[in-house]
Amino acid sequence: MEFRQLRYFLAVAEHLHFTIAAERMGIAQPPLSQQIMKLEREIGAKLFLRHPRRVELTEAGVIFREHAQRVLDDANDALEQVKMAARGASGNLSIGFAGSTVFHPTVARVLRQFREDYPGVKIRTEESNAAALVGKLADGQVDCAMIRLPLDCGDAIVTPLVQEKMIAVLPSGHALGRRRSIDLKQLAGDPFILYPRAIGPELYDAIISACRAAGFSPTIGMESPQISSGVNMAAAGFGVAIVPESIGQFRAEGVTYQNISNKDLGTAIALITRPREKSVTVKNFMEMVRQFYRR
Repeated sequence: MEFRQLRYFLAVAEHLHFTIAAERMGIAQPPLSQQIMKLEREIGAKLFLRHPRRVELTEAGVIFREHAQRVLDDANDALEQVKMAARGASGNLSIGFAGSTVFHPTVARVLRQFREDYPGVKIRTEESNAAALVGKLADGQVDCAMIRLPLDCGDAIVTPLVQEKMIAVLPSGHALGRRRSIDLKQLAGDPFILYPRAIGPELYDAIISACRAAGFSPTIGMESPQISSGVNMAAAGFGVAIVPESIGQFRAEGVTYQNISNKDLGTAIALITRPREKSVTVKNFMEMVRQFYRR
């Protein structure tokens, strides 16, 4: 039994006329009749009662019509699913996010655009610190991850998304709170709130190095669980924090945000993926990140 025989049968079942069905299928009437008879022999039952000017379905033909349509529908669905998978338009995508990356609006725009372009892809997200995400990527726990640079990403492929500067978070009432921009050296007497070095050693070291380049070694007054939580700790009066600029879009009570004039202090958000990635879905997401970076 062939798919074309099922299509021929359904055409005749719809029009109840061999000649009209043959015209609709784009073939001559004799070959269509031969295929229907061949199908009946394979099934071992008559599907049509043939009259001089028309045909009608037998009881077996009525039952077979329902099943034949279902077989063709399932085959078409399977073919479409295979095509979608081949172009990365279906399946699953697991994305890890370093906590502070979710605050940047470009990250949200990338995800929104990807969901619009590939609605058949089911996205699962996981939040962790950047260093842990490098390990999760290598172990296959996530398909890709949005991390914050600088970071040692091992052999992962790094696709940049957006650059941003760092800003200072000062508790309300701080003497520098009314300044539009400050130099790091002006914070030399303040305790610093920094996240644990283990969750992002390269960025942690970059902040320390920038302070030393400004002429002082910062006093660590408190550690925050994540980069973003430094804002709340500054509001509580534990000290000053240095955070990516995108975090400053959220107006928290008890703090002010100041630009930092030191040009050597900055960060970036990037996508990391495994080398020699085979998943078309992951490659599609990588390409979307590249498109947003070029904008």
